[in-house]
Order: sequence, then C-alpha cells, then structure tokens
Amino acid sequence: MRPFLMAFAACLFGLPATLGHAAPVHGIAMHGDPALPPDYKHFGYVNPDVKKGGRIAYGVVGTFDNLNPFILKSMRTTARGMWDPEFGNLVYESLMQRSRDEAFTMYGLIAETAEWDDDRTFIQFNLNPRARWADGVPITPEDVIFSFELLRDKGRTPFSLRLDGVEKVEKVGERSVRFTFNDKADRETPLLIAGYSPILPKHAIDVETFDRTSLAFPLGSGPYKVKEVKPGEKIVYARDPNYWAKDLPSKVGFDNYDEISVEYFLQDNSLFEAFKKGEIDLYQEGNPTKWTRGYDFPAALSGAVVKDAIKPKTPSGMFGFVFNTRRPLFQNRDLRKGLTLVFDFEWVNRSLFENAYKRTQSYWQNSELSSMGVAADAREREIAGPALSRIDADILDGTHLLPTTDASGRDRKVLRQAMDSFEKAGYVIKGGQMVDGAGKPLTFEIMTQNADQEKLALAYQRFLTALGVKATIRTVDDSQYQSRTQTFDYDVIVKAFPSSLSPGRDQISYWSSTMRDRPGSSNFAGLADPDVDRILDAILTARTAEDFRSAVRLHDRMLLSGYYVVPLYHLGEQWVAHSKHIARPQAVPLYGFQFPTWWDARAQ
Repeated sequence: MRPFLMAFAACLFGLPATLGHAAPVHGIAMHGDPALPPDYKHFGYVNPDVKKGGRIAYGVVGTFDNLNPFILKSMRTTARGMWDPEFGNLVYESLMQRSRDEAFTMYGLIAETAEWDDDRTFIQFNLNPRARWADGVPITPEDVIFSFELLRDKGRTPFSLRLDGVEKVEKVGERSVRFTFNDKADRETPLLIAGYSPILPKHAIDVETFDRTSLAFPLGSGPYKVKEVKPGEKIVYARDPNYWAKDLPSKVGFDNYDEISVEYFLQDNSLFEAFKKGEIDLYQEGNPTKWTRGYDFPAALSGAVVKDAIKPKTPSGMFGFVFNTRRPLFQNRDLRKGLTLVFDFEWVNRSLFENAYKRTQSYWQNSELSSMGVAADAREREIAGPALSRIDADILDGTHLLPTTDASGRDRKVLRQAMDSFEKAGYVIKGGQMVDGAGKPLTFEIMTQNADQEKLALAYQRFLTALGVKATIRTVDDSQYQSRTQTFDYDVIVKAFPSSLSPGRDQISYWSSTMRDRPGSSNFAGLADPDVDRILDAILTARTAEDFRSAVRLHDRMLLSGYYVVPLYHLGEQWVAHSKHIARPQAVPLYGFQFPTWWDARAQ
C-alpha cells in the first residue's frame, strides 16, 4: 500500500498510521543496526561444525525445592538451567535470541522476524511457523499473550513488570503478536520483551497453581527436557533430538551436549572438591591466590584439568560492600564517604591476593561509558540540571580517584581524610569509639555468605577499628542469605553489579526508586532518588549513541558521588578451569565465555 493510501486508510478505518513504515527485520538493536545481515548463517563465536554428544556436569552453591524459576519462591540459585543466562535457557525460550558479540542486539528465534517504527511506539513479532513445544504442539500468538499476562499476575520481578509499558497486546493475523506501548515504555522495552521474557505453553499450565512450589517436570520449547530431579541435589537435562530450532542461524553451534547435569553444593569448598575429583566438569574461579596456587591437585598436574583465562571486552562492573540506605544510619552521605575511604585496598591486594587485582574506580571502568578521566560534557550537564551541585567537583571533571595507601592498613593520611567525612557527618572519636552527637557508638553488621566474603569483611573490620568504628560480621547459610537479601534485612552486604556495554533496565533494577521496596528486587542499596530516576530515564530514552554515552557517564558520576558502595576491585579477566574433554570455540565474543557454545570433545 502506498504511503498516502496508508495514511488515508488509517484515518478511515482506524489502522495504526505507523504500520506502513514498519518492515519485517531479522534482528533488532538497541542503537544502530544489527551487525549480521539477514542471510547470516550463525553467530561468529560458535563452532558451526561441532559434533553434538557427550555430557557436562555444572556445579552451583545453593539448593532448590522448585522447578519454576519465574515466581518469588524461586530465585537464581534454584532450578538452574531452566531459564539461565549462564548455562543457557535449556527448557524455556524467548521470542528472540541475544548475540553476545554485540552490545545489545536480538535475532530471530520463536519470532522469525519483528516489525517496529522509528519511535518504537510498538513492536510486532511474527512467529516462526516451525516453532513447537516439546510435545509437538505449535507455539501460537495465544501462548505469547498468555505468558505475559500470567507473569504479570503471578510472576516475580522483573517478569511481572514486562507489561507495565504496554498499552495493549493483541494477536495480528494467524501468527503475529503486536505490543503497543504506553508512556511508561522506553526505547529498551521492545528488546526486553523480545529477549528477556519467557514464552510459556498455555495448554500445559494450570494458572491457579502456577505460583506454588512444584517439582513437576515442565514443558518448554527449548533444546532440553528435564530427565531427572533429586530435590536439593541435582537436576539432569536431556537434549531433545526433535528440538524445533536446532538449525536456526541463532542456534547453530549451541546446545551441544546430549546430557547436562546441574549439581548443588552447600558450600563452595565442597563444590571445588567435587571438581578436583572429576565429579564436576567446570569451575569458575575468582580467587587469584587459589588460581595461582590451588591447582596442584592430581587432575590439574596430569593435564586432565585445564586452566583457561580470557579477557572480555566489557566494562569492569562494580564489586563492593553495599550500604543499605533503608537503615537510618546509612542515609548520611558523608558517613558513607568516610566508611568508603577507610577501606585499604593496597593492604588487601598485597596481603590477600598477591597484588592480582586493580582498584575499581568506576562502574563502567575500561569502557567509553566510564566517567573516569573524562570531564562532564554539555549534554551531561544539561541532563543533570540541579543535580549537578550534588556531584563532587573531582568526579565532575573526571580526575577523581580513591586514595592510594601505603598498604599498612593504617595509613594516617588516608584515615585523616576519612575522619574529615565522619566529622561532617556529625561523628567524633571519644574513648577510642566513633560516636555521634548523642554519644551513640557507630556500629553495624556486615552479612556475608561464604569464606571469601568473610575474609574481605574481616579486613574491612580491621580498618574500621582503627577509627573506633565497630563492625560485626555474620556469615549465614545460602538459604538465610537469600531470604534476608530478598527482604532487605541487612546493614551491609557484599554484592557485584555487572556492567554491560548497553546498560538500561538492569540499572532500573539496581537503582530505581520503583524497586526500593519491591521484595526480591536488586536495589540492594535501597536507593530512591528522583535525580537518579531522571538520569535513568535519559539512558532509556537516548536515541543516539552520543546521548546514550553522556547519560551513562552522568549516572556513573551520581553513583560515585553518592558513595552507596565501597568499590573493591576487578580482574579484567575471566578464569575457568574445566575438564580436558570440555572444549570451546576459538573465537571469544565481546562478553567473554559463553558456556552454551562449548562441547564434549569425546563426542568427536
């Protein structure tokens, strides 16, 4: 239909005026166009000729009593593999598949193509006519609509929020679904719907019991079926030989094992011992001392275990002690700054980690999205508005660095800087104790969940003691840690905030006021700041790469100036030890290791 006829038809029959401007595309990108052409054969980081077969055993710390990963009773340590960014979405799938070699791009999966307009007021997914559930029943538009509505009503965050920005969702023709957005949507919303929302089988789900704990084997459209379950101990998946998408370009080179098992352990030490014995095939290492000295067991010495290290091209992210600002104590920014300055990274790096780490100075360090070393530009200042006065001058001009100590654990110069902040917060040292104006001692609890975190907390406790601050440490088991973090029942915890090259809704989860009081959210710091919310909106609505970069840099500056997290360190490498027979493609994507593309070489 010609444009003027389309406009006439829109007026006459109430058709969407933008419909004529949308054409089916094989992929969608957050900014710019997809890197791969419509006739691409496979992603560049897979082995398209891999011979499928064999098995792999993954290990995780935790437990499970539920196979539904989409409800509040099921968090990330449960039912691993069902819907899993690390091990792969083995049972459930999304409408489109993300490429890990681009900042944020989706390609066809359940949806063969997509249609949208430049303003992203809608997105339409045209389902692949070959798409099937594991029982052979075709995937329909009704399944898609059912999935979003069910998760809205009974799912956990963030699945329950996917329709917040949607005005209506409707079936179009025989195999298409259109999402029309409202004013709550942003430019990332279509991609989250495309790639981060599971599609569930309407014909196989009891709506009434969906939000209850269940160990019933689920039905999905993914490459694997559940084969065996031992509650709290193991989940075994078997590859479906009739998997409908095995020859799609976005799935070539993936899902290469005949069998995948996920073994559960109560402690990381137990998991590592199982790996040493060959019961687990892959172990992700984060301890540099152990990486250097801890692989002298027989399997490693004989070559049966291989140590693999690669450098992804992604930002550092942030790892640190997180202050829960829901607690009145931590609502004082100067206090948080003083507690941040006390931490002696040089002592920790030398004494505990053989100087293996680099100090983290920015949430997006090692990328152009970082504010580190870059002065705020005119666009940043425009977005900031009155919030500009809340950003420290050295953070605003890009010269800010956390102080370098003499590695003594009691560097007097740095402790003096910290004391200046404590005094601004209304604290003084009396009788060897840090006290407020009413004479109340400054004390709080650090909650940890494993030996490595406890070791860090003990070091921090030592530094705090030098200024009369009393920090107690409580190490809890995994189930208690999970329960308390879901309900924000802690003073200080240790957390990692991964940073991608395309931050967006993940930042909403971490920092938005809408998530502050939502049980199970990732707003661990309890942030509820209108200025931060406004900057997050600027990130999500940016239409050009330049505007996007400026908004993220400003967000970085606001978080650093708020001192919500004590920045610790990063490696700049990913370390994985694995059984010799577990092989990986030579090409490494932008985001680093992608375990679903690895394979069992014994099957060759």
